[in-house]
Amino acid sequence: MEQKNEQLPSPRASRGDSKNRVNKYYSGPVSDHFDGTFFFNPGGRPPNGLRDLLKWQFGEKRNRWPARFDSPFSGAAPVSGVDGDDLRVTMVGHATMLIQVAGLNILTDPVWAQRVSPLSFVGPKRVNAPGIAFDRLPDIDLVLLTHNHYDHLDIETLKRLHKHHKPLVVTPLGNDKIVHEAVKGMQIRTGDWGDSFEVAGGVRIHIEPCHHWSARGSRDRRMALWGAFILETPAGRIYHVGDTGFHGGVNYRAAFRKFGGFRLAILPIGAFEPRWFMKDHHQNPREAVEGFEICAADHAVGHHWGTFPLTNEAIDEPLAALKEALRQKSIDPARFRPLRPGESWDVPADAEQSAGAGENAASGNL
Repeated sequence: MEQKNEQLPSPRASRGDSKNRVNKYYSGPVSDHFDGTFFFNPGGRPPNGLRDLLKWQFGEKRNRWPARFDSPFSGAAPVSGVDGDDLRVTMVGHATMLIQVAGLNILTDPVWAQRVSPLSFVGPKRVNAPGIAFDRLPDIDLVLLTHNHYDHLDIETLKRLHKHHKPLVVTPLGNDKIVHEAVKGMQIRTGDWGDSFEVAGGVRIHIEPCHHWSARGSRDRRMALWGAFILETPAGRIYHVGDTGFHGGVNYRAAFRKFGGFRLAILPIGAFEPRWFMKDHHQNPREAVEGFEICAADHAVGHHWGTFPLTNEAIDEPLAALKEALRQKSIDPARFRPLRPGESWDVPADAEQSAGAGENAASGNL
């Protein structure tokens, strides 16, 4: 792994984790990011503890989101598929996107739920409808599941996908047990950072590091692994990150060294305030732009904003911050697009092809 030479923290010193805890999702050999019970970020930071959580929840002022933030692109009717050199991304909402490439229809972290919470009647509620109605999805071949937080892993959505589409799910270690216990018979391939799988259409899926954590409740923190995905396809390489802290750009540099640049990076740009609480595990738009440059991506989709009110920033703050970060770096906004639910983008084959779209992109979401 790219990170083995970094100084590792004491994994047992993580806040809120018991030395006597048994991992109910995964058992396997100790590694540079697994201590036998808990996964951890090499050279990085564990999640904040209860004291910090209470300080944030009761001591910080949140910007109020509107009750509705409807998208002008809602009600998308995606094509059945694309092939050849084509690459299309359609935003469903938050971290859920439909990627169409090499004849495959791929969903990332699929969530069609109204709330992202252990309980159906309380918790962050979506402020816009999914950009694609569930019954208008094309045949889904593959689901990429980055980690087990409720805004990324929704059991009811996975049950619906299994019933109607029977896709293959690819996910990091431990998440397979969570899904299998709730969705009997779902086809899942699970792996560690550095593992890869050949799927249909000449596509290879790699599971790679990101700086985050996992939990479905208070007693299973960091018992399932989190990760990013890199897709090697006939139409080019795609780097998909569900959630990550910037972590000094370590993982972006590792991805560039290993793969050598990308046609498309799909990067989170929201849920980043307050910084003292969020910075270790949620990058902000300025850091997303820096990561975009480090990994040498030609284009980027900005996601993880504008659907569920998770943190303190205003609903449109990610857009303003992204626009300013791109301006400071003299990057054409046509290359880094924060998609709204239902909005589709036929991603150009290289950065030069974006130049003619710059004026349209600048007058849209940015």
